Amino acid sequence: MIGLLAAAAIAGPGGSGRALAAESGCAARPEAAQFDFWLGDWEVRPSDGQPDDGTRASSHEEKIIGGCVLLENYEEPGGYTGKSINFFDPVLKKWRQMWVDSAGNTSEFEGDFRDGAMRFEGESHAAAGKRIFRRLTFTPLRGGSVRQRSEASLDGKTWKVNYDYTYVRRPGK
Repeated sequence: MIGLLAAAAIAGPGGSGRALAAESGCAARPEAAQFDFWLGDWEVRPSDGQPDDGTRASSHEEKIIGGCVLLENYEEPGGYTGKSINFFDPVLKKWRQMWVDSAGNTSEFEGDFRDGAMRFEGESHAAAGKRIFRRLTFTPLRGGSVRQRSEASLDGKTWKVNYDYTYVRRPGK
């Protein structure tokens, strides 16, 4: 019931949540499938040429809310975890990502799929109060893997690679 009330509030006066949902059909929009290459169960490791201490993270990406949202569930062996929600905003005509992790850090990005990759720009807010400008690129690779590259900047002008990971699909997943 609360979901219908929230949808009706978004629909505005005279609108109904059900009518809005039927009209919008977010899962039926062509953009809704642009990030599907990231769906699955993954072993996350440093990309080729990056320092590798042998530690592997795991990540599970799935569609929720009728296919309107891609949910990321990321875990490292030491207990660090994070989640992001990813969705296409039809008003902005941009993809959006919102991230929160177990260390209290948050990030918010927007971007689009172009030149064969999902490209985001935004900023992170460290739990200690620092603001960091960020760029994320997700590139589907041959064989079904995905490369995620993050760049960071304190001034928005000078950029450094923050991390460069390859997501390798877990067998049978």
